Amino acid sequence: MVLAVQIERNGGPEEMKLVQVQVGAPGKGEVRVRHHAIGLNFIDVYQRSGLYQLPLPLQLGMEAAGVVEAVGDGVDHLKEGDRVAYATNPPGSYSEARVMPATFVCKLPDAISFETGAAMMLKGMTAQYLLKKAKPVEGLNPGDHVLFHAAAGGVGLIACQWARALGLRLIATAGSEEKCQLALANGADVAINYRTEDFAKRVHEITGGEGVKVVYDSVGKDTWEGSLQCLRRFGLMVSFGNASGPVPPFAPAALAAKSLYVTRQTLFAHLSSRQACQAMADDLFDVVASGEVKIHIEQRFALADVQEAHRALEARKTTGSSILLP
Repeated sequence: MVLAVQIERNGGPEEMKLVQVQVGAPGKGEVRVRHHAIGLNFIDVYQRSGLYQLPLPLQLGMEAAGVVEAVGDGVDHLKEGDRVAYATNPPGSYSEARVMPATFVCKLPDAISFETGAAMMLKGMTAQYLLKKAKPVEGLNPGDHVLFHAAAGGVGLIACQWARALGLRLIATAGSEEKCQLALANGADVAINYRTEDFAKRVHEITGGEGVKVVYDSVGKDTWEGSLQCLRRFGLMVSFGNASGPVPPFAPAALAAKSLYVTRQTLFAHLSSRQACQAMADDLFDVVASGEVKIHIEQRFALADVQEAHRALEARKTTGSSILLP
């Protein structure tokens, strides 16, 4: 028996309960992982609230790092005792240990701690596909401007550093001066406090009226219209989250004046095979091990304090990455 966080119905943080669950032996294609650290992500909030509908009761959590305790038949890339990290479906990482599919569980290099591994897999691989796969039709080249909302968050701080390493000029938005300074310290070219400035107007000033090639937006409803205004001709709007609520329906004609492109991306669409997942993880491991990208763990919560962790996340009181410790 191990401790795990479950919900029996969708709702607020108070719906999360710490319960005892049975963890057995792994079956074919599965491993049992003992968690040392667990990642906290906004997708967990969406699943808890019901914005993303999943069968109930539900054990939450998409990301963790730990040690393989047992390996089922047919698993040849992992063995008992391996240090591992993952970001994958199905949910269940909010636990002391779990049995799960082995396909998207990756060996964690010795140079990277369990806490760092748990804090970076979902956010880091998200930054990887955004900057390297979700590209505008005209491509991205060193010196190009991109706009990244919520740049002081976990994904954002990784993206700021990685964009700098790629030679991109990242324009960051954040909700306070402190958060703007954090984005700048991590490689953003310019930071805009969207609470005190019109970010669309400021972006056009920064780019000489041209606009940016791509906007990366995990905020959703509150930034949608302004983001479209920031794009240059043939620009790409990349929506990958809904922190302020889902984007309302819009008419395709709104894109016509500048022939804009819009895409709604998810990490799990890019994790199409074990090989694809490993390649993305290896790219992330390399850029972290090189020192070009540092993972900032700014909040640590005990697993038993998961309700407090979700409240802080939803109130946008967190910066960088947050983890739960079993």
